[in-house]
Amino acid sequence: MIMKPFWKTLVVSFLLLSLLSWLFYKESRLVSSLPVNSWTEDSSADCAVVLTGASGRVREGVDALYQKRVKKLIISGVYQGAQWKEIFPQWIYYGELEPNDIVLERRSATTFGNAQQTLPLVEALGCRDILLITSRLHMYRSFRIFDKYYPDTINIIPVAVVSGSYKPKVDDVLIESFKSLFYSLWAY
Repeated sequence: MIMKPFWKTLVVSFLLLSLLSWLFYKESRLVSSLPVNSWTEDSSADCAVVLTGASGRVREGVDALYQKRVKKLIISGVYQGAQWKEIFPQWIYYGELEPNDIVLERRSATTFGNAQQTLPLVEALGCRDILLITSRLHMYRSFRIFDKYYPDTINIIPVAVVSGSYKPKVDDVLIESFKSLFYSLWAY
């Protein structure tokens, strides 16, 4: 009699662990399956929204603004005390770059916060479409959040960049997969 509940608990635990493992595996495949398209496509839109957090993102947004593929650049998740010249010191090499075309969003601290805080800016700037610029691993979760939070009238074009090495490290994929699973419970 005492062994029966133990086996039931063991079987239920095994099934639950198997289900969680399968979900985690599936999510990690989705997270790491997106291609790096910043190298192969010159997308254009009214505005670009860059999500801070890894190398290459801000430069990709500045390049889009400099090449006139976007009219306005919103950099989301900027540290409160940071100035434009500190964020992107290479700006001096971009001759005709207008600082008035760059908006530093300083309130968001999460990917969901990026979507919340940039939407009013995008609407105020009259953007009908945006380039969403972030790293390849971060794009799956970011795009899903922005797609869920932004109205259907604003077209979101993903622009995935390489941050670090081209092939992401296993631990980075695992961390992003965990975050994506967590966000899938409430954000999308």
